[in-house]
Amino acid sequence: MRMGELAQARLGGGRRVAVVGGGIAGLGAAWLLSRHDQVTLFEAGSYVGGHTNTIDVTVEGHTHPVDTGFLVFNRRTYPNLCALFAQLGVESVDSEMSFGVSLADPAIEWAGSDLGTVFAQRSNLMRPAFIGMLRDILRFNRETTRMASEGRMPASSLGEYLDRERYGSAFRDWYLLPMAAAIWSCPTRTMLDYPLSTFVRFCHNHGLLQILDRPQWRTVKGGGREYVAKILAQLPDVRVASPVLRVDREPHQVRIHSRHGAECFDEVVFACHSDQTLALLGAGASADERRILGAVSYQANTAIVHTDPSLLPQRRKVWSAWNYMAGEGRADARPVSVSYLINRLQPLPFETPVVVSLNPFRAPRAEHVLRTIHYAHPVFDQAAIDAQAALPTIQGRQRSWFAGAWMGYGFHEDGLKSAVAVAAALGARIPWQLATTTVSEGLQA
Repeated sequence: MRMGELAQARLGGGRRVAVVGGGIAGLGAAWLLSRHDQVTLFEAGSYVGGHTNTIDVTVEGHTHPVDTGFLVFNRRTYPNLCALFAQLGVESVDSEMSFGVSLADPAIEWAGSDLGTVFAQRSNLMRPAFIGMLRDILRFNRETTRMASEGRMPASSLGEYLDRERYGSAFRDWYLLPMAAAIWSCPTRTMLDYPLSTFVRFCHNHGLLQILDRPQWRTVKGGGREYVAKILAQLPDVRVASPVLRVDREPHQVRIHSRHGAECFDEVVFACHSDQTLALLGAGASADERRILGAVSYQANTAIVHTDPSLLPQRRKVWSAWNYMAGEGRADARPVSVSYLINRLQPLPFETPVVVSLNPFRAPRAEHVLRTIHYAHPVFDQAAIDAQAALPTIQGRQRSWFAGAWMGYGFHEDGLKSAVAVAAALGARIPWQLATTTVSEGLQA
């Protein structure tokens, strides 16, 4: 029986559906399913939103919301998210996606906003390796755009491709790997193992391989918690600080164990990380579930919200929305971090720079620290990509469904896209009717 038929066979109205996890995937699935089913959303943490984590900061006597995880989106590559925001009446404002690099060894700083920021460090004009980097950027964009347009890409990792095509070390270490590590919140060495086809497809779809006609990025007015609040206002049963302890699947029901006791549901949507799902299933996980869900690994990341400008490039002209910072040492071993300058990403009512530094290799001064937050991001190596392709084979089995940004590229649109596919397979109507793919297609990257 196909997955759509499997779900349809259980329809009858008024099903009880448990959604485990309150990030974008869980919120999206719960909101879509709640129009027909009795949905209970379980969130282990102290707030609902997952990587949509808006906090209030007080600077210069003003208190204002600041996003620390999910920050920006655009209308071209986030169609489901934009459609959801339209349904909810969520307002947004223009943002930017400028990118700057600051290296200690060699001492190089530059940003890609315009020629003035590219050569903000005037000595770069006389540095042959830097000029070679710029040529390689144009060559890489041209060649990978051709690959994406033709749909023919070598079956290799990003690192293998760079070596085979003789791209310079300056291009790799001063541009491509810093940019990729900043986007995926992972070490640069991890990006070398990233499948080339997936990397190119993402960059092409998000306009990162073109100089002109890039999408306009936007941010939620008032912070991402605004859309979370609008969804929660329409969900009657949300359990915050209620971690699911165990999930037992029986022939005719699913038993969810939490601090509220044991409760029975008709279906369960696991909208949490795949390793968390396996922990909840325990010995009850099937061999296929262990093989597929267990193939995805995660990178622990620490985000420090602060006002210390020393964790930004030395040259103020290089300050960008995303700032890649690297200390001394070999390119594959030096300490690295990313500093997001929130003043560039969101409209803040103060001049003091508010920064979110991810895994800073030098701690900001204590008097500047506003908050420390811990996140985990999926690692998209070949094992994870293969798991994504195999995932549809276990969807809906034993009344269990899986959703999450880890099923795509790791971003908000991916989490919502997976929720749309699961909700559609369970018979929910998608108000914006973007989910025209089958559930198998919708759950792949």
